[in-house]
Amino acid sequence: MDLKDKLERIRREREARSRTQMIREAWDKLQADDSLTTREKLEKLIRLTQEQKTAPPPTSSVPPSPSTPPPSSSLEKQIQEPFRIFENSYPLGTRYGQIEIAAGLRIEGRVLACLSQDEAFTELDLSTALFIDLETTGLSGGTGVVPFLVGLGFYREDSFRIVQFFLGDLAEEERMVSELSHFFREMDFQSVVTFNGKAFDLPLLETRFILYRTPFHLGSLPHLDFLFPARSLWRHKLASCRLFHLAREIVLTDRAEDIPSAEIPWRYFQYLQSGNFGWIEPIIYHNEEDLLSLLGVVIAGAAVIAEDESFCPLDAMDFFGAGKIFERSGDVEKSINFFQRALNGRLTDEVSLEARRRLSLYFKRNGELEKAVPLWQEMAASRQVTSHVLFSLRELAMYFEHHLKDYEQAKRVSEEGLACALEIASRRFQQDFEYRLARLRRKLRSEPK
Repeated sequence: MDLKDKLERIRREREARSRTQMIREAWDKLQADDSLTTREKLEKLIRLTQEQKTAPPPTSSVPPSPSTPPPSSSLEKQIQEPFRIFENSYPLGTRYGQIEIAAGLRIEGRVLACLSQDEAFTELDLSTALFIDLETTGLSGGTGVVPFLVGLGFYREDSFRIVQFFLGDLAEEERMVSELSHFFREMDFQSVVTFNGKAFDLPLLETRFILYRTPFHLGSLPHLDFLFPARSLWRHKLASCRLFHLAREIVLTDRAEDIPSAEIPWRYFQYLQSGNFGWIEPIIYHNEEDLLSLLGVVIAGAAVIAEDESFCPLDAMDFFGAGKIFERSGDVEKSINFFQRALNGRLTDEVSLEARRRLSLYFKRNGELEKAVPLWQEMAASRQVTSHVLFSLRELAMYFEHHLKDYEQAKRVSEEGLACALEIASRRFQQDFEYRLARLRRKLRSEPK
């Protein structure tokens, strides 16, 4: 690529970033206007963006492709129908990144129960689960937001199927809700799997069902919202726990960053105005990738909990994540085991301190101070002053004061803690150590000579 081409590419990228930011800011302002309907907001967004210099609309002849090309796709090039269903099937032997799709069927109910913190999953598996991901006319939820693409994934026979309900005309939403209700009853799903679905997808979908006086059969099913276990498993290990990022870093897909979320509502209303399905086709692929990514990260997370190294070897950072999962589920014995194994491996300084903190609190609550004290001493010896160091010095001060009645040693530790608190400007710990020192000095003065 010569210099002229490079400069042109940089210019186009800058314009694309600027346009995406402009769309996001305009949409945020419109969302705050309660006097407008959703359609009015997005029509106004279109008018605002059309005042800017824009690139020609995309054509459906060169749509972005997902990292795993859809086999036997039924997607058509131009669709004018008000309501449409797309279907794809992935044979069980298909691999998505490093994950074999069939592996989801081997996840035991006890693992799902641990990940979800719902004992109802103990008697279930993913063969009857429904994976859900929505694309909507807004990003914040609420009664004015409409899910125009409802992506569903599930195992049937010898494949993982993806069925997408697309609303090509807002006036046909009641029909789509009716079709979805019939589909849910017919398929008889026993559980739901989402990524942030407890806060967004399911409440939004239920709102639309209520609006059309339609029973919402999914609301009472056991629900694994994998956003929360994903954060426990990998937030200490990765820069981001976005589904896209997890798919790349954990599942090892070559998935490309496709559409900014803020652009999706705008694209949908461009389609409603123009009828050009090129605006929508990338969203269809994006939604399908999200469902495959969700399946992939659930399988990968279950592998960590089950200590299944068939995908890749587990390391100390994985053990720490598993420890947090078992801690959330109330399995203290397994949590302690995983934290101890994590400390035997290579951890970052921050994670190492956090593992020691969690373990020490278990031992303290259980009256095993002989195990907790060495952990506090190791934390206090850390080269860098952090809240973990202050925590350990406070615990040691309490141990010497209340358990050993060694007020002089408690005073020395508290003085060190106060100096560290002042060093990092921790007002909370500063006040704690000042109060503690005042009490210890009174006790020392009152002791017989």
